[in-house]
Amino acid sequence: MKPRMPTPTRKLLAASLLAILATGCADLPMFDKTPARNASHPKAVPERDPSPQRPAPARAKERDDAPRDAGNLREGIRLYNEGDFNGAIKRLSARELNNGPLATRLTALKYTAFSYCVTSRQPLCRQTFDKALRLDPDFDLAPGEQGHPLWGPVFTQARQAAADKPK
Repeated sequence: MKPRMPTPTRKLLAASLLAILATGCADLPMFDKTPARNASHPKAVPERDPSPQRPAPARAKERDDAPRDAGNLREGIRLYNEGDFNGAIKRLSARELNNGPLATRLTALKYTAFSYCVTSRQPLCRQTFDKALRLDPDFDLAPGEQGHPLWGPVFTQARQAAADKPK
């Protein structure tokens, strides 16, 4: 029969091991609440606000909605960066964003597609990229986003399909 460690020593050892493991978890990326600086990580590098600084006077409704559009866009990107991909999809699909300026719509579609891709919904990711390319045939990802293993191939297929369509 093996000699057993005394109960208080076992409890102290177990508590110490648990404390060591708990502090190690804080360094794991899934517990990190700050945006990644590496653009190849599913947390994208935040972009500057794409809404126009001063809208044209003839677009009074758009001017009134611009702050709300920018707020919804920032909120959607924040949710995406925090890993709440379903929340990001919901926020970025808001009617206000889909009726906003083209740059805002394209950015919202891009992050929506990213959210679909990182949640393994490639058909929806592809459809979202297709929609962005229909709005702007010159739409492209940033260099750091293009080679991403999850959405890079999906975007490449969507872009190729858009280029193959007769005009």
